Amino acid sequence: MRVNGKVIVVTGAGSGMGRELTLLLLARGAKVAAADLNMVGLQETASLAGQGAQLELFELDVSDKAAAEALPQKVIDRFGAVDGIINNAGIIQPMVPVADLDYGVIQKVLNVNFYGVLYLTKAFLPHLKARPEAHIVNTSSMGGFLPVPGQTIYGASKAAVKLFTEGLWSELADTNVKVTVVFPGAIQTNIATNSGLGDYQEKMEQQMSGGSAKTPPMTPAPEAARIIVDGMEADHFRVLVGKDARFLDLLYRLAPKRAAGFIYKQMRSILAK
Repeated sequence: MRVNGKVIVVTGAGSGMGRELTLLLLARGAKVAAADLNMVGLQETASLAGQGAQLELFELDVSDKAAAEALPQKVIDRFGAVDGIINNAGIIQPMVPVADLDYGVIQKVLNVNFYGVLYLTKAFLPHLKARPEAHIVNTSSMGGFLPVPGQTIYGASKAAVKLFTEGLWSELADTNVKVTVVFPGAIQTNIATNSGLGDYQEKMEQQMSGGSAKTPPMTPAPEAARIIVDGMEADHFRVLVGKDARFLDLLYRLAPKRAAGFIYKQMRSILAK
């Protein structure tokens, strides 16, 4: 689905990849409903978009089912229709083993990363089905197909998004609604800070790079946004973002245990701290 002239909802639009997705969609002629829990961040995104942008801001906690269910009508009231949604909002967990993770944190990660995607997908789906063409893009993670010690619950939430999205693709295969699942690798964003884990940013970068010169560098957020929107417009079933995601996807499919061991070796020293 070409985004020019279409109304697209982007969650997590107040920073990072969501902000870059919003700006790129606007540049390609889309009208964007930008949603985020952080209104200050949304206003910064709007400032970057500039005056005259076909942009509306919506303060939203994606884990709030009632708020998620109310969003479609708000978007339709503003733009007259809705043609697509990019479920991008997400948080990480503290970099600790499951045994040391509080149940409250576990529930929060699952609520934002999986239930937020579920709530918004179900809320928008009837409206998307009514359009001549529409598209749902759900952001999983490299951690959704590859085990990362210290991010096990995060990975489980993203694995749920993976299978939910792939199942949705099958259910909607004969409809006008296309579905894409995205697997970003290490992206240059402030996800740790936005997850309430500001002190973990450096550790997260170490986690994904392993401190190895041979490890592909983190993908800049604008480049990640381009890859995702290109994949959306090309109606790709799955989109891998970054050399690390592409390499580890191949390795994990060929040799799952070897891939898991590769990540464990990179993570071992960080988890021991």
